[in-house]
Formats: sequence, structure tokens, C-alpha cells
Amino acid sequence: MASLLARQVTHGPHGTLGPEGKGEPCEGSPSTKREEHRVKVGIFYELQLPRPWLEHSEYELLQNALAQIELADQLGFDYAWCVEHHFLEEYSHCSAPEVFLGAASQRTRRIRLGHGIIQLPTNHPLRVAERVATLDLLTGGRVELGLGEGQGPVELHPFGARVREKREVWEEAVQALVPAFTRTSWEWQGTHFKFPARNVLPKPFQKPHPPLWVACSNIQTIANAGRWGLGALGFQFVSAEAARAWVHRYYHELTRNQAKLADYPANPNIAMVSGFMCAETDEEALEKAAGWTFFVFCLSHYGRHGIPNPGEGNMWEAYQAWRHTDKAQETLRSGLIGSPDTIRQRLREFEATGVDQVILLNQAGRTTHEDICRSLELFAREVMPEFHAREAEHERWKADVLAGRIALDVPDTDGYKLYAHQNEDIVRLTPEELKAKMAAKEEGKRGTLLGFPSPTDKA
Repeated sequence: MASLLARQVTHGPHGTLGPEGKGEPCEGSPSTKREEHRVKVGIFYELQLPRPWLEHSEYELLQNALAQIELADQLGFDYAWCVEHHFLEEYSHCSAPEVFLGAASQRTRRIRLGHGIIQLPTNHPLRVAERVATLDLLTGGRVELGLGEGQGPVELHPFGARVREKREVWEEAVQALVPAFTRTSWEWQGTHFKFPARNVLPKPFQKPHPPLWVACSNIQTIANAGRWGLGALGFQFVSAEAARAWVHRYYHELTRNQAKLADYPANPNIAMVSGFMCAETDEEALEKAAGWTFFVFCLSHYGRHGIPNPGEGNMWEAYQAWRHTDKAQETLRSGLIGSPDTIRQRLREFEATGVDQVILLNQAGRTTHEDICRSLELFAREVMPEFHAREAEHERWKADVLAGRIALDVPDTDGYKLYAHQNEDIVRLTPEELKAKMAAKEEGKRGTLLGFPSPTDKA
């Protein structure tokens, strides 16, 4: 294990105190200065760990991910996002993002560290406020705060949260959370949360608090993000054509129908996640990006089947029958996967839609640490400079949209409701549809107990 190095305290990019990084995580990694204007590029972590698991597998997973974020900071990437998930074996071992990001904060100097997202139905608003403020102080004001509802029964039920209530719990949690960042005395008496007046400490470094985002998985949640004045974290893997429709819908709601849930500054931003692997040739990139198809397979599997036998399944083994199908190959072709020239062309298509940030999902399946580092380095050297140079132009366009000087058309969005265009089976319901479905399911259970057939039973 590398010896601990003394850390020099210096003034960071926000005029704050921050530690120096502790050496280069990958041999030959350059340290590049940042420009003032740039297209935003992020990296994304589920902390995937396919079976079989060895004694130190999770230790190595976390250490490698921290080294990759340190490298991304040196290379000039703008954001590092990590999720909060629980009990999703192999798909995500990131159940304590505040701890992981706290560690990352002490190995980076410039990159912004994002919660993508914190699950509000399973976290008390006051604890969220305390943890986020502490992390913001540790980073010198580099935190982005994404808020979400949670995946489903597998994650929510062990904490006493219910799927049918998660949207209303989420909305109330936002209302209870945000004032805690600024008020010296704050109390809340709601339906799902109640607490007496307290001064929540510490207060965040950024004033009034870190920028707020919401997880978005379909066109309706994109519209909601705009209406609420929140940044949209698009955790759906859509085409550039679909991204354009979603961007237009977002800004339409933001500029014409804004209705915030609480008193917070609007955060007009859209970020989209994409599978990613940059290599010298398209063929090499496709070969190294197989982890991306594992990611999509797991997403579909947990959405359909949950976890019938905790601790006994083998997602990697189940994936083998799917990985060579036409659908898996289509998945590979859909992401930002290829040579620098190929990725540059695809990224230009996303840039033209008005997306503010593209988040690259590199750590997936069994993609090696070495391949992830090389991919980040090649992208930073060959692709990123072009898009950073055009950020000022994008910001002018966005200012014109927000001021009403540019009117965006709102295209027919019925064709863009899928969660993932690679897999037509992964569909996110609206809150109303979900509530109706869960009510029908509960009614079916009651009827079965009384001897009546379930309403979903086939004749």
C-alpha cells in the first residue's frame, strides 16, 4: 500500500482551503490546468461488482474508483457523480455515497462531487442537511445535490418506505430539507416528517446551499424538473433526437410554468448519462465496453424481478445468455463508445441538443481499472478540448432561452417515454400510473385472501 503523504493546504478554485491530491493514481497521468469556459463533462459511479466476489473485491473496487476520480480531477473533468442504492447485488455497491464522496473530497481539488442521487424516502431530511453541509465544507464548496425517490420495493421496503407513497414523501422531504440549510431555527409538521425547532449544523459552504438536482427517468419527470426549477439528472440512455425533445420540454416548463417546491435558487441544467469507452479504434472500444451491456442487463433484471433470493443469485452468470444477443449489440452501439473521432461526432450531436452536461458511465461490469484510466486519459487529450472551447457559446444560448429571446418548440414527446431506448421493456410509469398499479396489486392480494380471483388473473 502506498505510504501516506503529507498534504499541503492551499487555496482552491473557490478561494477556499483544500488539500493537494496524494500523487498520481495511474502512471503517466498529466495534470492539466482548467479553462474558464467549458462544456461540462462528468463521470458516473454505481460501483458495480459482478460475481464471483473475493475477500478484498469491495476494497479494491472502492480504492480504484477513488483513484479514477483523482485522475479525472487532474485531467480536467468537471463532475464526479455517485448514486445511492441498497441491496442491488452486483449492480451497485454504493450504499453510503456521503462516505465515498467524503473520501474523494480529500483526493481532489477542482472536480465537483455530486450526489446522484440521495434517496429522500429512506433518509431523514435533517440528516441529509447535516451530511451534505459537512461534505460541502470538506470540499470547499464543490458539492452538487441530486435528490431522488429510490428504485422500488427492493430498496424502499426494508426502510419502511412504500413505493406508492414515494413521490409525495419525496416532495415533502424537499420542503422540509431546503430551509434547514439556511434557517437558524427550523421546524416541520408534515404528513411524513415531524420535528421541533432546531438549528441544523453545520451550514454549507455554498450559499444558500449546493445546487439542487432531481433524478429523471422519463419525459414527465424531465418536465417536473423544469417546473420545480431543479437541475435534471437524466438517468436514461436516450438518442440525441430524444435528448433534444427532452431539453425543449424542460426549458418550456422552466420558463413558462415554474412552481418551486421551496425557496431555493433555480438550477437550469440538464445532464444526460451515457455508456462510455474511448480507445484507439472502434473495435477496441467495443471489446472493452462489454461492462456497459452488463449495466443495462442488470437495470432491466432488477426492474422486472427484484431479488427473489438475496445472497444466492448470480447476475453475471445470468447475463451470459444475453450478452451476445442483438439487443446487447444494439446497446453497445448506442453509447459514447469508440475511437476519439467516433465519440467526437456523437458528442457533437448531443451538444447540438442543448444538453448542459454529458455524464460518462465508464465503471461497469468487469471493465478493468487500467482500461478505465486509459479511456479517461485518451478522451481528455483528444476529445474534451474541442467541447470545452465552445462552452461560452452554449452559455449565451441558454441565457437567451431563459430570458425569452429564443423560443424553443415543444415537439411531440409521446415517442420519448421509454426509460432506455435500448430496451423497450424498461418503462417508468408516471406517479399516477404507479399508484394505480400498486393499488390494483394490493386489491388483488386482498381478494385472493378472501377467495376471489385477482383482477390481474387471466381467465
